[in-house]
Amino acid sequence: MRFLGWTNEHDGQSGMPGRWIGLDAAARRRNWWWTGVLTLLFAGFAVTAALTEPTDRWWWVGGVGICWLGSLYYMVNRGYGRTLLTSSGMQFHTLTGRRSFRWDEIARIDARRHQTSSGEWWDVRAVRARGRSLTIPGVFTSSRRDAAFEEKLALIRRYWAEAATD
Repeated sequence: MRFLGWTNEHDGQSGMPGRWIGLDAAARRRNWWWTGVLTLLFAGFAVTAALTEPTDRWWWVGGVGICWLGSLYYMVNRGYGRTLLTSSGMQFHTLTGRRSFRWDEIARIDARRHQTSSGEWWDVRAVRARGRSLTIPGVFTSSRRDAAFEEKLALIRRYWAEAATD
C-alpha cells in the first residue's frame, strides 16, 4: 500500500489520532526526476539564449533563470508538502511554513484536473467559504486512476464530513 500517513499525532480536542497525508517515496522520486528534467530544459533555454541573442542576451538568461527558480520552488514544494488532518481542521506543512484551517471555514473539497499540451494532473483543493481556494499539499497525481489519490481524497472528505456533523 502506498504512503497515506502516520497516526502518531493526536488531536488535543477529541483524542482522535491525526492523519498525515503526503507523497510516498516512489512519488517523491518521480517528482525529483521531473524536477531534473525541468532543470535541464531551462538550462538548455538559458544556453541557447546566451549563445544566439547578440544584444541584451543577459535579459533573456536572467528571465529564464527567474522562471526556473519559480518552477523549482513549485516542484520541491509539491513533492515535500504534507497535510495533517484532525477533527478540528487541517494543517498544511510546506517548504516555506505552516497554515491551519478549521473545517467550518471549508465550503467543499474538490478534485481538480489540470491539462497542458504535454499532459494532465489532478490535485485537491479546499474551497473556503470566504476567500480563495487552497491546494492541499501532499495530494496530487498524474495518473488517471490512482488508488492512493482517491484514498487520500476520500479521507479528507471523511474528516470534513465528520466535523460538519459535530
